[in-house]
Amino acid sequence: MDQMTTWPRDRYTGPGGGLFTGPGGGMFTGPGGGAFTGPGGGLFTGPGGGMFTGPGGGLFTGPGGGMFTGPGGGLYTGPGGGLYTGPGGGLYTGPGGGLYTGPGGGLYTGPCMNPYRSNQPPREQLLEYLRTTGQSDIVALLLRAGF
Repeated sequence: MDQMTTWPRDRYTGPGGGLFTGPGGGMFTGPGGGAFTGPGGGLFTGPGGGMFTGPGGGLFTGPGGGMFTGPGGGLYTGPGGGLYTGPGGGLYTGPGGGLYTGPGGGLYTGPCMNPYRSNQPPREQLLEYLRTTGQSDIVALLLRAGF
């Protein structure tokens, strides 16, 4: 298998790939799949779902939520926040940072015997798949949330 070095992320359609429609794949609509709309699924809008706007949900704007801008929140710019530019932060370009291109960094593209396989499909493919499977309400929700 060839190692893919292009962005966006992973276009692999085999098992575990971002575009795989079978169990564990980013496009799988059954339990555990990235496109699952049931309880615990990435597109589930109820408690525990990736699209949940209540406490603990990925789209929650209060403490502990993915969209929270305060300490510890996904959109917090201070230490520990997802948008922190200092050491260890998601936007830090030095060693250990999310934008570091060296070994261990989030953007490292060096050799790997077992390449990382994201199960998050590229944005456009996910939106198109949801549209063609009659899940326009989920597409609308994603777009309103800034996806």
